[in-house]
Amino acid sequence: MSAKLQRVALGFLSGISPNKKLTLWLILVMSTLILGGAQWQSGAKIQTDILAMLPKVSESPLTQRSMAAVEQQLANRLYIGVIAADKNQAVNGASLLMQQLKTHSATEFTDVASADISQAQALNAFYFPYRFNLLTNSQQQQLSQQQWPQLTQASLHKLYSAFGYANSGLISQDPLLLYPDNLLALAPKQSLSVQNGILLSEYPQDSGNTASKYIAIVMAKGLQSAFSPNAQQQQLAALNQAMSAVTDDNSEISFIKAGALFHAAAATDNAKQEISTIGLISLVGVIALVWLAFRSVMPLTIAVITLSSSLLFAIVLTLLVFGELHLLTLVFGTSLIGIAIDYCFHFYCERLNNPSLNANQTSLAILPAISLALITSIVAYGSLGLAPFPGMQQVAIFCAAGLLGAYLTLVFAYPKLASAKLKDSQHLLDLADRYQGFMLKRVMPLSPFSRAVWLLIGVTFTAIGLSQLHSDDDIRQLQHTPAAIQQQEDSLRTVLSGGTDNQFLLVHANSEEALKIQLEQLEPTLESATEQQLIANHFSLSRFLPSEKTQASNYQLQQQIYVDNLTEILARLGIEQNIAQPLVDEYRAANGRYIDANAFINSAAGQQLAPLWLMPEQGSDYGAIVMLGGIKQLDKLSALFSNNPNVQLVDKVGEISKLMSHYRQLTLALLVIALVAALAIFTFRFGIKLATIVVCVPAFSALLTLSALGLLQAPLTLFHALALILVFGIGIDYSLFFAEAKQQTRGVMMAVLMSATSTLLAFGLLAFSQTPAISAFGLTLLIGISFTFLLSPFIQIFTRKTAEC
Repeated sequence: MSAKLQRVALGFLSGISPNKKLTLWLILVMSTLILGGAQWQSGAKIQTDILAMLPKVSESPLTQRSMAAVEQQLANRLYIGVIAADKNQAVNGASLLMQQLKTHSATEFTDVASADISQAQALNAFYFPYRFNLLTNSQQQQLSQQQWPQLTQASLHKLYSAFGYANSGLISQDPLLLYPDNLLALAPKQSLSVQNGILLSEYPQDSGNTASKYIAIVMAKGLQSAFSPNAQQQQLAALNQAMSAVTDDNSEISFIKAGALFHAAAATDNAKQEISTIGLISLVGVIALVWLAFRSVMPLTIAVITLSSSLLFAIVLTLLVFGELHLLTLVFGTSLIGIAIDYCFHFYCERLNNPSLNANQTSLAILPAISLALITSIVAYGSLGLAPFPGMQQVAIFCAAGLLGAYLTLVFAYPKLASAKLKDSQHLLDLADRYQGFMLKRVMPLSPFSRAVWLLIGVTFTAIGLSQLHSDDDIRQLQHTPAAIQQQEDSLRTVLSGGTDNQFLLVHANSEEALKIQLEQLEPTLESATEQQLIANHFSLSRFLPSEKTQASNYQLQQQIYVDNLTEILARLGIEQNIAQPLVDEYRAANGRYIDANAFINSAAGQQLAPLWLMPEQGSDYGAIVMLGGIKQLDKLSALFSNNPNVQLVDKVGEISKLMSHYRQLTLALLVIALVAALAIFTFRFGIKLATIVVCVPAFSALLTLSALGLLQAPLTLFHALALILVFGIGIDYSLFFAEAKQQTRGVMMAVLMSATSTLLAFGLLAFSQTPAISAFGLTLLIGISFTFLLSPFIQIFTRKTAEC
């Protein structure tokens, strides 16, 4: 803040009485409350979806559509495994569970199913008219080698088999019974059997457990988002009620569960618990600090008012900008308590150090330093907001708005509300003064040799730490999943042969036929990947949408049956010859009638698979999604398609992780920019020499923090980098107050001591969060603020020299 601007601001505020200042503050607070209420009434909400905090992946429109389609296909799906010692128990339990979910939970779940019999019927109805265009690989091979007699012999076995599915109607239209095998080929390969319409498998047991058990699978889809807290409660309540009905009928049945619902619910519960625990302990700690320092109710009251107004401004302005407030923003935002309270500490410590000043004079006395601190803090938080990362943009707005609220409270409310006299606490000022004197005496008398030794120790520590530092930008660190939930998920994925992963293949081409051919050509590669155990399974539309080229070839091959050898085939099968001519006529009528993708996805048979087929939009290609399950070696799998420009392995997790790596580097660059900006701002106030010293304290603290993280073997993530921005923002405040105080640093040292204690309390608790991202954020601040607290008092060495000059 330049001297001229400072004089203008001080002159303006000096001319307003404490009563008028308080009135202005009350009007501002009431306006903010009304604005917040209006925001809430207009649909503002608490957001718990982790994906909403993630950066947006910059991809082609077709890739973005494919990601949305896969999310639609997988979103809100949940899987329930019904485990019992007997097959019938498991099947009956699954049937009852489905009945309960459909009957009593119709408002919570849809698509409740196990083995989908109606889907098989729909597929039969759609594909039967195209049976002359369909052949399995084995059938193609036999007809290509003129082996129709072998097919005739196989048909005879099916005709006379006790478990055959042939009937007179089917035989009259498909005498070699080729079509049923083609229909079976449409079903995805799985290790599960079907009993009474229920998917069933033997449940894999631990090596020590010899008793065999069975598991029946029930699937459902939540009608509302699994990331909505209200939806989570309602869906879990409905599911628990349904499972209780099953166990009431058979107490020996147990369940395992998988799906985003259970991960999201655990994350929500964990975040709520941490908000209440961390926020409460931080608040209690701050209140205890204020009480121990000032032994008065009024400072406690002022502290609560400061924190309340800070949080009010933070919440309302965040809702105003984003229309929602993420739960993790609140977790990160609990650290605001440790920063906003600094203004209260500096105010009261200044009053203790200068008891002759009243509240209004004290607020004006510290205004230059507080204003500079606010500006640099907003610069620091603004750096967070520059990164195109929605989650950190929210944190930036939340914390910057909170500090602005605390600043306005000090300027306009303190002159009236904090005017009561303080009890004498000179012993605390003396304690702070002795601490600073002790630290300075450890440095000032050192000989050049001793200073060189300490410098060498510092350089060695920094070099070793930085050499051990490595990065990890995996987005899965955003969310902590309890071991019990992950174990159930893994068990169900094993039963489902790997399930379905978020990674998938996007195949594209400039025409429908070209895309179908690409899908067919991809099949051998995918089968090879399965054999190499790179994946457990895959699901492609190639089996549902054969190319016209393949259909035409299959049609020509079947000419051997319906034109060249039909009379002999019917004779061998013992079928009357009067069906021959209708068969020939039907075969000839089917010539050129091909399976069309649009007709399929709009039919009852293809509705569930429609998201996997992407029609062209605005000049884009046709696209198809191939789902992958049980991916074990993603890099090797990706290499299989690297030479095919029409096939793209879409890995949203990997892409966002790459973005986070980019943003981590960008954030560190923003830190350098913030340092330069602060240096430019402080130069107007202190001159280039002292401004450089002020900026060097948080800069060295950040460097030492990185070294400490390296020695702790903590991988550097975006959240460590973001925390370093705040180390700068908070640390620069400490340096500023020491620089402003010149030689009168007793009050500043006490305020910084209290400030650092409260900040370390808040961030130290964040370091113990179960969510790795939050823990990383807190740990970095815990280390960084500690270094800043230790280094900032030494600024007096340079201010003393300046004063002597």
